[in-house]
This record gives sequence, C-alpha cells and structure tokens, in this order.
Amino acid sequence: MSETVLVSYARTAFGKFGGALRDIPGVDLAATAIGGALSRAGLDPREVDEVFGGCCAQVEAGVVAPVIARRALLKAGLPATVPSLTLDRACCSSMAALQMAARAIRAGDVRAAVVFGVENLSRVPLVVSPRVRWGTRVGPVTLEDALYRMEYAEFAPVSVDAGEVAVEFGIGREEQDAWALRSQLMYARALAEGIPAEEIVGLTLPGGKVFEADELPRPETTLEALAKLPTIYGSPTVTAGNAPGLDAGAAALVVMSAAEARRRGVRPLARLLSYAAVALQPRRMAEAPAAAAECALLRTGLPLASLDRVEINEAFAAVPLVSMKKLARDDTAALAALRDKTNADGGAIAIGHPVGASGARIVGTLAMALRRRGGGRGLAAICGGLAQGDAAVLEAEG
Repeated sequence: MSETVLVSYARTAFGKFGGALRDIPGVDLAATAIGGALSRAGLDPREVDEVFGGCCAQVEAGVVAPVIARRALLKAGLPATVPSLTLDRACCSSMAALQMAARAIRAGDVRAAVVFGVENLSRVPLVVSPRVRWGTRVGPVTLEDALYRMEYAEFAPVSVDAGEVAVEFGIGREEQDAWALRSQLMYARALAEGIPAEEIVGLTLPGGKVFEADELPRPETTLEALAKLPTIYGSPTVTAGNAPGLDAGAAALVVMSAAEARRRGVRPLARLLSYAAVALQPRRMAEAPAAAAECALLRTGLPLASLDRVEINEAFAAVPLVSMKKLARDDTAALAALRDKTNADGGAIAIGHPVGASGARIVGTLAMALRRRGGGRGLAAICGGLAQGDAAVLEAEG
C-alpha cells in the first residue's frame, strides 16, 4: 500500500473575533492557504487528484449548502474537474480530512491531494427561530446565537466539561492559567525567531493591506491578569484567558504518495507514519487527544518517549494538561519531558483556534518543526465536540 508524505504546508495568519478578517468569506481564506501550499510544493493545480477540506461552521447567509471545498478549489485556480469533499468532525475536521486523503493514497486512488481546514467564526450568522418560517403571532421575533456558550443542545457547554474533567485530574485554575501564559511566552519567542512567518502566506484585504501576522497573541499577559478573569459559562476553571478566542483562518497541506514524491524528486516535509480517530463519552473531551495519541502510537509501535515534538491543540489549557497527564500515566519524569516538548512554539491560546483549520495547522506546524530540528518523530493530536479525538504521527528525515 502507498505511503503518504506531507510535501508542503501554508496557512493564513489567524484573525481574532471581529478583527481584520471579519468580512472575509471562509472560501477566500481557504483559497489563499491552498494557493500558498501548492506554490510551496511546486505543484501545478492541474496535477491535483482530489481536495479534502474540513470546516465546522458550514453556515453562510444566503447559502443552504456551502460546499466549502468545492468553492475553495475553484477560487484557488484548480480545474473544475477536480473532485472534493467537505468534512465536519468539529475541531478535528481538517485532521479527519488528512486521514481521508491518506486512505485514498493508500488505496491507490490518489497520487497528489490538497488537505485544508478553514473557519471564520466572525461570519457565523445569527439565526431566526425556525418557527418564523411558518408565521408568528403578535410578539417579538427572537434571534439565536450559535456561538453563545459553545454547547450542544443536549449537553453542557464544552468549557464546563473541560474544566470539570481537569479538576478530576487534579489540574486546577492556577495550573491552567500558567499553561496559558506559557503559550503566550512560547509564541512570543517563536515570533522573535521568525517561525510563524515560515508558515504564513499573506492575504490581501480590501483596500490593499496585506494581512500576514496573527492577531491573537497577547505577549503582555501576566499570571496576575489571568487570575483576575472570571470563569465562563459556569466552568470551574475555564476563562477567556486560558482558552482561545472565536477565531478566523485557514491552513492547507499538499500530500502525495511517497512514490509520487520520489518520481517528482520532491523532498517531503515528513512521512505520515500513522493516524487514529477515537470517540469517548461526550463530556470527556479533554482526554480525547490522549486517547487518539495512544491509538496512533500503538499502530507504529513507538513509545511516547521516542517523540521529539508534540502538538496538542489548546481548545482550552485544560485539554493539553489533561491529555499529557493521561499519556504520562502518573510518571512524573515522563510528564515533565512531555510538557517540555509539547506546543514548544506556542499553541492555540496564543495563535488562535479557527476550529476547522486547527487540525491541519498543528500537523503543518509539527512537520515544519521537525524539519527545522533536522529530523525526528512527532505527534499531533486534537479534540472535537462531544469528545471526538484525532491524532497523527509524523517522521521527518535529517
């Protein structure tokens, strides 16, 4: 069966809620990232066999079926004959898209594919109650905000679940705030070294300004300021400071079969050694990255200690903290080593979490980090709504 390799990676800079990307359609963000990844791969758009896209909030005013992947590939200049698939596995969506591409490559159906993820939560519309369609009597017509509380109708807000599970693991508010500060400081150091610029492709905004720097980071953050923030939505520990925002951005990867990369004389960023998708009881979201990581590592036979870099998406600070503790299995030394190598250039609390894009973002960030260090092995893992989890294990040559 054909092995999958990652050939290139590009992302837009990530924007904050109501920020510079407020009026930019997700399709435009995705097309920009796709174009950047294709250019870096040196791949003619006509040579792409299929496009796999992840997007969680597939809602746009005036569009019943957004078909984000189809529209994005057309806007990026790919031929109309290229098939596509848009996936929704909540925050795992674009890592699920990578898995679909890898399966197609392994089956021999695809030689070169584009994988992307996108989200612009600033453009999620307010929704009028469905009852209005059938007429209303005298009285107010209400609007519903799908972003409020970030919950599913039958369940608690995800911030409540994450905070409660963290407390079960003995991880309190202070430790979560400390991790949030670490994320900001690590990103500030990476920014000073020019690392985010290696990932970002510029996006020209209306008026001609080029958007090419993440809007989210708060390098001035202090533990004292974080401690003053109130918890949100009834969570015991989660605040606006130890969680990411409602963000915007896109990330894209070009993937190929190893044979196709060799035929083209392309040196891959990394090989995809294994991947996994899991699901737990709905409130156990904070544990899902660990469960997916354990499954993906089992498939390779590699021990946790063999990893050189780890990316665990910071849906909340609680998530990497719980998942690292679960992976370390009460081994204090193993936990300390894992913390040192996890999100070493900052995570979503600083960078941003455009939910559909984050899976592709952490995979791309991991691949480029392994390349910079001269090779090695790494793990990327992410949780999604109602305790889904995806993970990928990569290896880069020296």
